[in-house]
Amino acid sequence: MHGLYSRSGRGAIGGAKVAITTAVMQRLMKIGEPCGGAVFAGEIYRSPATLRMADFGRVAVECEIAVTLGRDLPGGQSRDEVAEAIESCHAAIELIDDARAEYGLFDALNLIADNAWNAGLVLGPPVKEWRHLDLASLAGTMTVGGRLAGRGTGADVLGHPLNALVWLADTLARRGRPLRAGMVITTGSIVATQWPQPGETVEVDIEALGKAMASFV
Repeated sequence: MHGLYSRSGRGAIGGAKVAITTAVMQRLMKIGEPCGGAVFAGEIYRSPATLRMADFGRVAVECEIAVTLGRDLPGGQSRDEVAEAIESCHAAIELIDDARAEYGLFDALNLIADNAWNAGLVLGPPVKEWRHLDLASLAGTMTVGGRLAGRGTGADVLGHPLNALVWLADTLARRGRPLRAGMVITTGSIVATQWPQPGETVEVDIEALGKAMASFV
């Protein structure tokens, strides 16, 4: 399936995402654990980005802590070992295209087949001096059209964003697709999913990691 997406013009796989990281979303989607999806290089945008609504079926946004890997992750690493492989951290907006799905009718197979609805991401500037930070305690907010849409902390993602990265690295390694140096990984939303309207700007602000912005036209 990923090969079909790449050949359709989305580019090579440039990273990955972790989805369904909260109990609320797991109950809604009837999935008892997180899910992963690919992020394609042609859909990784640098902040600030301007995006066309017409390029999506129905676009939604999420507030995330993202990481860029400086080393491969072959699986089986502890959280501390995974942290050593991270080159930089970022504030990020994950772009979701749910194609107007009826959430109550979806299950794990549907979500996996649709690449966990990933439609790219908008990446804030890299923060390489992040190791003194407690990612779990970092507070984040998302505004949509100037309105506060929600707030959360890194601990809202499986207790710690790096727990999500450990899960993803192990899961993909077992499937023969380990995470590689240079990939960008989004660790899961700390704010409930939002659906921007044409003309609105979305801003994610993660404490000590900065901002990511996307305007929708």
